[in-house]
Parts: sequence; structure tokens; C-alpha cells
Amino acid sequence: MNTYGTYFVNDALRPLRYGEVNLINPKRQRLKGEEAKEGIEAIPVFCGFCGTDFELMKMGGRGALDAKFPQGETRLINGHEGIVYVPSEQRFAIVLIRGGNSFDPTRFTEDETYFEYGCDGADGLFCERGYFNPDMLLHLPKEYETLPKLPLSVAKRLVFSDPYACAIFQHERMTDIGEAQLFRPIMARDKCTEQTARDRAKNEVFKNTVIYGLGTTGLFIGDQIRRKHPDANILFVARSDANAKKVRFAKEVLRADYLCAFDLTEAQIAERICAYFGGTASVFVGTSGNEAEHRIAFQEGVLGCNGIYDSFSLGPVVQFDTMPFGFKNHVILSSINFTQKHMEEAIALLCTSRFDELVELIDKEEFIADPMDAYLNRIYSKGAPLKTAVIWNEPYIDGEK
Repeated sequence: MNTYGTYFVNDALRPLRYGEVNLINPKRQRLKGEEAKEGIEAIPVFCGFCGTDFELMKMGGRGALDAKFPQGETRLINGHEGIVYVPSEQRFAIVLIRGGNSFDPTRFTEDETYFEYGCDGADGLFCERGYFNPDMLLHLPKEYETLPKLPLSVAKRLVFSDPYACAIFQHERMTDIGEAQLFRPIMARDKCTEQTARDRAKNEVFKNTVIYGLGTTGLFIGDQIRRKHPDANILFVARSDANAKKVRFAKEVLRADYLCAFDLTEAQIAERICAYFGGTASVFVGTSGNEAEHRIAFQEGVLGCNGIYDSFSLGPVVQFDTMPFGFKNHVILSSINFTQKHMEEAIALLCTSRFDELVELIDKEEFIADPMDAYLNRIYSKGAPLKTAVIWNEPYIDGEK
């Protein structure tokens, strides 16, 4: 079967194109030990744009996409955030993006393999029709799953299922590592049992949280921390104007504070962070993609003793001086993934959230007329909204654009 969609190729001038593409339907595994299954047909309904798409386009321009193409193909249909409709089951679904011959594709080992729809070895969502492993078509809450049309506000919220699941995973890892990191000093300080100290550590690790960067991932990690740790002090640091929509959203919905770092030196940023907390940070989450993150945390001394540095950015090099790093008992973690349980939790949570307020639409006809121009001058331009999405099949959406 052929379809129309956007797809990446290796080409210095036109690495992203729109047109007719042949669909393939190889058998794929959700997890190691499970039966490999051919995909069933699904209709992409509502799709979001992710920074990964932009990076893949740039890789195609450098001729570096060979390892990302489905086996035997020289193109990759992109898109991994969105909602599909499954005709054979008459329901809406969210595609679980990552699977493979692995017990946990998000924590795969060297002798295991994985794939990601729209990103790595498997075609994604920016097409009229697609094939997806039936075990990887996740359910929506019952009140939405079998509607003839999905409310636009719900579609906007659910477009975040993938990145919000990443945030749930980040919180889980910081909690696991924070508990192990802090329970012994808490046990010595409070003269309590190990279990009591472990319970206290799960909250204490987030006591003073810096989130450097105010994109979707930073917002979602902050949202998870606020939901799970109501008493945490959360400070976002970014370059956006203090009156920007996403800043107002972070203050109102997440009950977080904000420091605009636009015209500050790194030393001044560090000084103001520590003044806000009345001390140092217990957690420093880097989500900005800027190498200032690690310098402010380590060189400028923002991350306190026994603190955790969560590197969520793609690109920056993280460096530290081993002498203070060792004596301050710092921990650095980095992992940008999620499991099925994280995505299912994200789906349920997002349906009752306000994150639809952060999504703006681009018209499909405008996008497919020149996808590269849309990426460069609309979706990832300097004044772009926090999240851009497109209604891919309008008959399945209920609501005004």
C-alpha cells in the first residue's frame, strides 16, 4: 500500500519532502520474548512536531540518516507525537513509540535491539495511513476512546503523551537515585530507621529544584515534581521574557517561580538562584540545550552537597572538576526515554490537564506545501510557540481550529 506523507532522505538540499511513499509492514516485537507481529492499519489524526524531527532533518542534510531508515529503505516517514484512529477497532489510540527485541527498550543493553516509530528504523505518523504493532496502540480513557470525533482540546493535550511520559520517567529516576543518594545521611542526621530515611529522602531530594530551560520537557518535569512533591521549591531559569505565556503558565499552574537569565552573567545567575533558595539546589535539571547548565551547576556552585544533576539536554558537553565533585558527593544521571506504563500514566493525566493552552496549529496545506520552510520559518523559528501541531485528518476532530 502507498500513502502520502512527509519523509526524510539523505539530501543536502531537500532532506524533508512531502509526496507518495511506499508503506512497508514488517513484523515487529513490542518486547523481547513476545511474538513479532505485523502492524495493523491506523489513520493518523493529529500530529505534533518535536525537536527530534528538526534534528533528523539536519542529519538528512548531512547525509547521516542511513542508520535511521527502515531496513531496506532509503527514507523514513517522520512524526512520533500524536493520535491515530484504528478502523478495525473503531477507536482512537496513542502509538507507543519504542519497542524491540529488548526486555526494556528504554534501557536496552548492547546485545538487544530497539526501534522507534518515526525516529529510528520504523515509519511514523506524518502520513495518511500507517501500520503499527497492535500491541503498541495504547488505549485512551473510555469517555474518549470510541467517540466518532475527538475534541480538539483533548487532541492538543494528548499530543504531549510522548514528552510527558519522558518527564514521568525522569521523575521516577531522580526519585530512585535520590533515595539511594540521601537515605544514609538522613538516617545519621535524624537517627531514624533505614525505611523512614528512605521515605524522607524521596521528598528531600526535590527540596530546592532548579529547572534550567522552559520548553515542554522542563515544564513537564516541573509538573511531575509539583504533583508528587507539593512542598518542593521549584525555580525555572530561562531567557524568555517574564511575561511570556509559558512563564505565566509555569507560575499559575505549576506554582513555580521564574528567573529570567537573558542579560545576566553565569555568576549572576548562580548568585540569584542561591539567594532565592537561601542556599544551594538539591536537584539541577538541565533542559535548555545550553552548555551554561553544567557551568552554573558545578563551576558556579549552585548544586549543593549530595545534589543530583539530571542532564536532559541533547548536545551540551557536561564537565566537572573531580575534586569538588567527589567531595560534594554529586551524582549525574542522563536518560531520555520512557516505558509503556509511563505513557499510559501520561495519557490519563493529560486528559484532565491544561496543557492544551500551550499548543498552536499550523494548517496542513501550508505545512505539506513546503515542509522544510514550515520547519525553518514557522515551527522552529525564533518566535515559534511552545508546541506546534497539525490536524492531519480533519473529519476525526471536533472543534474549531
